[in-house]
Amino acid sequence: MDWLKIDDVAKETGLTKRSIRYYEEIGLMKSPERSDGGIRLYTEEDVQQLKNIVLAKKVLGFSLQEIQEFLQIHDQVIKHRSNASSSSDEALRQAELDRMAEAVEKQLKLVDYKISEMTKVRDELAGLSGRIYQAMQK
Repeated sequence: MDWLKIDDVAKETGLTKRSIRYYEEIGLMKSPERSDGGIRLYTEEDVQQLKNIVLAKKVLGFSLQEIQEFLQIHDQVIKHRSNASSSSDEALRQAELDRMAEAVEKQLKLVDYKISEMTKVRDELAGLSGRIYQAMQK
């Protein structure tokens, strides 16, 4: 397994080392492995987790609390997908698929809420822009 140090992870994700440590501290990501000297050692999975955090924060405008909820739901989806894939019991498989669908629906609701809030802000700004343009025409 290839291990990455925090400097490499910071470069790859665009985050500061301080942010990475903070996200670990508040539980947005699991604590990484450590070398014998105590140096944090990250996996590609850790890097992907951090990229998901950056995406949720920048693109979706999620707060850290919303990101935490979003990632927890994502983890549930992965767990249920794995359970459904590995089960030969059709009833159990169906139950896992139902749980997975419910978790994805929660994620969709979070995203839809953010889109709705952003649309309200955009509409207000568009209205203001229109009024400014009209005032300039007088």
